[in-house]
This record gives sequence, C-alpha cells and structure tokens, in this order.
Amino acid sequence: MVCGKLEIDILNSFWNLTMDNEDIDISIQDIVDELSSNGIDRAYTTIKTVMDRLTVKSILVRYKVGKKFFYKATMNKKEMALESVNTLVDQFFEGEHINLMRFMENECSHLFV
Repeated sequence: MVCGKLEIDILNSFWNLTMDNEDIDISIQDIVDELSSNGIDRAYTTIKTVMDRLTVKSILVRYKVGKKFFYKATMNKKEMALESVNTLVDQFFEGEHINLMRFMENECSHLFV
C-alpha cells in the first residue's frame, strides 16, 4: 500500500500514541496535537481529510463513542513496513526480494563504508 508523507506522519503519530495501550481511543485532535508536538503544524480539517482517506484505504477504522468519532490503526508499524516493502518489491523488483537486496547492496554500499 502506497502512502503519502502526511499519511505516514499521521500513522507514526498513531503508533506513538498507542505504544503503551493499543486500545486507547484516538481522536483527530489527538493526532493534530501529536503532529504539532513534532513540529508538523496542519489544520484540523486537513488531518481529518487525510484520516478519512486512510479509512477508505482500510488502514484506519473510524467509530463513534457518544457524539465523538475516534480512529484505530488496523496495522502496527511492523506490519505496515512489511506490506510497504512487499509492494516495493512487486512494483520494482519483479516480486523477488533478493533483487531488492542486490539493488541495496549495489546502490547503497557506499553508506556502509
């Protein structure tokens, strides 16, 4: 699944907020506040729009408690990372993880010297 930068920032906020308790109710305002504390200032309406888009992608689920809506992530960070790597492998490396590993070895070897 391909996600944009703000989508990933929102998901990272989810994972940070739910690190100690994955059952905690997360509101849009919680995400706005978490992003702001990390130097990412976005309008509430922008965050709501992106969170609704993540709901359509089935990465978040939305539910109502009383009069307020809350969200939960359907995947943890590791699951999302694995799905992203698999998508990358399928799209650019003929579905073969070894091709990605060879690419990384060839293209990034200077980083490990």
